[in-house]
Amino acid sequence: MNKKIGIAVLLILLLAAPFGIYPVFLMKMLCFALFACAFNLLIGYTGLLSFGHAAFLGWAGYMCGQALKVWGLPTELGLIIGTLTGALIGLVMGLLAIRRQGIYFTMITLALAQMLFFVALQAPFTGGEDGLQGVPRGKLLGFLNLESDMTLYYVVLAIAVAGFALIVRTIHSPFGQVLKAIKENEPRAISLGYDVARYKLLAFVLSAGLSGLAGATKTLVLGFETLTDVHWSMSGLVVLMTLVGGLGTILGPIVGAVIIIMLENKLGDIGAWLASVTHIDWFNTLGDSVTIVTGFIFIVCVLAFRKGIVGEILALTRKGQASGSH
Repeated sequence: MNKKIGIAVLLILLLAAPFGIYPVFLMKMLCFALFACAFNLLIGYTGLLSFGHAAFLGWAGYMCGQALKVWGLPTELGLIIGTLTGALIGLVMGLLAIRRQGIYFTMITLALAQMLFFVALQAPFTGGEDGLQGVPRGKLLGFLNLESDMTLYYVVLAIAVAGFALIVRTIHSPFGQVLKAIKENEPRAISLGYDVARYKLLAFVLSAGLSGLAGATKTLVLGFETLTDVHWSMSGLVVLMTLVGGLGTILGPIVGAVIIIMLENKLGDIGAWLASVTHIDWFNTLGDSVTIVTGFIFIVCVLAFRKGIVGEILALTRKGQASGSH
């Protein structure tokens, strides 16, 4: 009951948020939250650490932008093409990487993603270092004008909620239980007769497709796609989001994404405010030190909050309930 109330309150806050906060910033946060949740499905529930998720995010953005700008396709088709691009790359990458385990799996995903980065750098339609610019938002289903930030915000919110609901449903399905079993004890899952490689591949493709949906939606929101999204550092950023929020928790990646994106966009403002209050000029340089601050947060989480923010809160809650029952 408490969980349902919490979800209802969160939805009400999300519906009211664009009236007080810049909608484009909120949409960017929603896109990255979906991206982090998709990544968490793979690492948190299947135990596969991929360093290639930037390829799904970035290439889905490029293909969605190409479909909307050059091919002149409807907005919904552009989003579908972006999602399918992510899933297709995930299928090919998964077929090659699933054969290996541990660090070898991670390195294969990283190598393949970097290959795709150099393809994006050289391909004519991506715009190279200039990026793919001027992507139109168009009209959803032919009548809903997405040029309005407010209208687009609610469309992006619906996409993010639908993606999140699919992830939650997957986690709690029999398929999700098998994924958890593979993470906990893969030899045991094999001995029970499960085709572990097939389950891993399905999880990989689903995670890639949802990452593609996040990338396509992000391109629709911002109106451009750049090499930043296909670079390996983006794969590192989504790992950071998931670890800070809480690996293997449902809400953890969302919390992590919100914290990291807020730091990237608002750290300069926070630094300027601190400088005005404390009269210490050093705080004005905080905006240029985003990577240092995020790195420091990562170190603190690894050393002090091993389960991430949400994971630690859940652990404390369970400990309190256990002591209360005694």
